[in-house]
Amino acid sequence: MKKYYSRLTTVDFVSIVFLSLLILLDLIFCRRVSAWAAITAVNLAVIIFILFLAYITDKKKTRLLTGIHRFYNYGIVFFVYKEIYLMVHAINPIDYDELFIAVDKWIFGVNPTQWIMQFANPVLTEILQIAYFSYYFLFIVLGVDLYCRRTIKDFDHGAFLIVYGFYLSYLGYFLLPAIGPRFTLHDFYAINEELPGLLFTSWIRDFLNMGESISSNMPNAAELVQRDVFPSGHTQLTLTVVYLSYKYKLQTRWIIAVLAGLLIIATIYHRYHYVADLLGGFAFFVFTIWSGKKIQDWWETKILN
Repeated sequence: MKKYYSRLTTVDFVSIVFLSLLILLDLIFCRRVSAWAAITAVNLAVIIFILFLAYITDKKKTRLLTGIHRFYNYGIVFFVYKEIYLMVHAINPIDYDELFIAVDKWIFGVNPTQWIMQFANPVLTEILQIAYFSYYFLFIVLGVDLYCRRTIKDFDHGAFLIVYGFYLSYLGYFLLPAIGPRFTLHDFYAINEELPGLLFTSWIRDFLNMGESISSNMPNAAELVQRDVFPSGHTQLTLTVVYLSYKYKLQTRWIIAVLAGLLIIATIYHRYHYVADLLGGFAFFVFTIWSGKKIQDWWETKILN
């Protein structure tokens, strides 16, 4: 049995655990989650795929299979993100935006997304929208740099912290779902007029909206948008990428750090998050690093040895 465990990476392990948790939630709340049977079947199939991929990679040990085994995690986090879209609001139909608005006003005395409007101009809007969009490429830059320049063990450690961090943020969506200030404090449909960019801003917004299952043409976008505000995954996972890039002294760490700073500012400027979400993202980041190390140490000392 231990030999079979040794074929699994910590990413495999945490993915199997989280998918199993989603199956359990679907079974418990099957009367609320209309697609519970399909989600359960798909998750079981993905678990089997992970186990098979680990097995065949260990048997064949080709560079192609090893690469697939190490990089499938980039697809699985997005797959799970879209899957919980069907679950979060069904299981917990309460939005906690008023709580986060109250926290922001208690700290600052104003709503930060409204206050920051005094600095708005098309050039800044364009730069920050592109920086916000770069979030989806930071993980690829990090992964490729680790895979090409560090050991496979270093890559596995980094990939685990990223995937584990995503799963923790998804738990936050279940606990405190919210839709964000672009819907509650601003007019979602007027953002292109209120915050115009230059060349790419509108296109990026439309693309990101599509990823959250909405468009600016939907009259009920606030009802359909993904509940993914708290914690700010952009803050939590971007800080994790920065942490890993400096830990492993990657050549791209300076670029990553600059983009990370602009990206976090963009979460407020472009009205995606409350500051309370960013504070939550920082807390989740700290917990990810602390607990992630303990899980990795346990896996390597108790399971693999």
